[in-house]
Amino acid sequence: MALFPYQRLAYLFNAIQSETLPQEELAKRFDVSTRTIRTDVTALNDVLISYGANIVYDRGLGYRLKITDSQSFATLPMQKYQSKSIPRTAKERVDALLLKFLMASLPIKLDDIAEEWFVSRGTLQHDMTAVREQLTKYQLTLDTIPRQGIKLSGVEQAIRACITDVLWQQFSTEPERSLNSFKQDILTNIDLTYIGKILQNSVNRFDIRLTNEGRQYLIFNGAVSILRITRGHEIVNFDVEDIDSVIKSAASEISKGFVYFLGSEISSAEEEYLGVQISAQRIPYNQGSVVAESNSDELVDYILSYINDSYNYDLRGDVKLKTDLSTHLAAMLTRVRYQINTKNPLLSDIKQYYPFAYDVTLSAMANVEDKLPYTISEDELGYLAVHIGVGLERNYNVGYTRHPHVLVVTDSGNSTIRMIEAKIVREFPQLKLHRVIALHEYEELDSVEEDFVITTVRLTEKNKPIVKIAPFPTPYQLEQVGRLAMVDRTKPYILERFFDERHFMIVKGKMTQETLFKRVCKKLEADGYITKDFYPSLVERESIVSTLLGEGIALPHSLGLLANKTVVVTILAPNGIEWNKEKKETANVIFLLAISKAEYEEAMAIYDLFVTFVREKATKRLLNSKSFNDFQVIAKDSLGRSA
Repeated sequence: MALFPYQRLAYLFNAIQSETLPQEELAKRFDVSTRTIRTDVTALNDVLISYGANIVYDRGLGYRLKITDSQSFATLPMQKYQSKSIPRTAKERVDALLLKFLMASLPIKLDDIAEEWFVSRGTLQHDMTAVREQLTKYQLTLDTIPRQGIKLSGVEQAIRACITDVLWQQFSTEPERSLNSFKQDILTNIDLTYIGKILQNSVNRFDIRLTNEGRQYLIFNGAVSILRITRGHEIVNFDVEDIDSVIKSAASEISKGFVYFLGSEISSAEEEYLGVQISAQRIPYNQGSVVAESNSDELVDYILSYINDSYNYDLRGDVKLKTDLSTHLAAMLTRVRYQINTKNPLLSDIKQYYPFAYDVTLSAMANVEDKLPYTISEDELGYLAVHIGVGLERNYNVGYTRHPHVLVVTDSGNSTIRMIEAKIVREFPQLKLHRVIALHEYEELDSVEEDFVITTVRLTEKNKPIVKIAPFPTPYQLEQVGRLAMVDRTKPYILERFFDERHFMIVKGKMTQETLFKRVCKKLEADGYITKDFYPSLVERESIVSTLLGEGIALPHSLGLLANKTVVVTILAPNGIEWNKEKKETANVIFLLAISKAEYEEAMAIYDLFVTFVREKATKRLLNSKSFNDFQVIAKDSLGRSA
């Protein structure tokens, strides 16, 4: 007869034995009511009283184990009732469900899993939506077999790729990452540290360079291969193009090390599969050191031509960029072809702080997607964005910088004026001497267009700062000019140039992203800023990757420069607008960008403006705006803080 009447009591006893826990926490863990917990505790005590112990409730703390007779308690056969790790969060359940279906040879019933994990069938059905979405990325499907359950179907390589990614991501999210400390039921009999030694010895011998993440990924990939082979899923046919001889030799040597786990050598197809995995993670020395993809050079030319045609940045003559891109694309295409995922630890930073380079890359890759038989992940796009971003920096001063415009007011003769101009330009080459006028002309002005005024005569200040200098300026006077010259006026200028009250709105109620896009595009089209082609491109861009930048700030825009005139539509949504259903993210401050080719150089500084808002965590302050004027004041203040 079992010690506990039902299995949940064993798990409950184990939990309370480990720590003092409140009713609510226990109810949450076991997905039952607090009343059920109280009933379970009573049942537990009926058993424990015979072993000199009982569960007591401390007000304000929770349930704890109280031992009254240590000798009797020592006779309790606890080892038989140690609870297994039960997934509790939605993410843990999705990962556990994935592994169950990926590893199962027979159909699985959700009711059996619900009983094992103490959760409702409805909870699992909700989790299954995320499970199916994840499997779709690997071309894996779940088939329901009447009266038997659910069974996974798909090719072996895809199954291995998915298992590896689940394990690798679990390992990557652990705060103290150590192969020795990583626990997963399916890897109980596999020594990850030993696989790591086999791998490291071979890559060192053959001088194969790997990133730390790439090395760790290969360890998990090797473990999964061993796991699948021992369960009767050895790969016997694997079509692959010629593998570099060094990679081939390393794969052969590593595979011999797997005999320790398998008891026999693996097939040649398994060796080739391993070679592809190593090739995809290898840091290439040159074009010839990776699995060749014949169309990588063609893709590079196509991508750079698209950037030139769509953004007016001509990178086609940058030999270094072309070589780097071709080498990277060859390795990338190998990875995506064989469903080998690589995590980009800098992805969020690239998207957040280099949005222009990322968008140029995304638009270019979207334009060539019909030439690629594979889907390119966000992580891969991030790596490509770094290459293209470096190329843009190397060849162009990416983005627009507004140099200060100066008004010179003097009643001196031409020779004196030329001398003053020469002195100022020599000291401050970034200044643009916009115009030179006489005192009476200045007095007739209602306002000054330039950023500040330099004068040799006494003036009454209008709307811009004034610096009075002598024909031969003193060091102090030049210092005063320098202080105004060094002020970054680009962002405030962009704010005034492309933002206006007509294109500012506050969404107080609920609104969907689709409704927002349609409403804004209808107005922009009526105002002559865009054509009918803009809205479909806006929706397509959002469907590829979310334009949520961070801190609740989103930058929806079209693929390429499709606007007739440049404008930024500012939308404040205090209640939030759902922006990413999969990640359950919302946007509160939305800047919808319509950028034209004619004004693209100036408009590129818009991206820097939004990056500043993110860095300054300005979302809450911007949402306090009651009008466009409020928005401008708060926005300029945020820009001033970052100066």
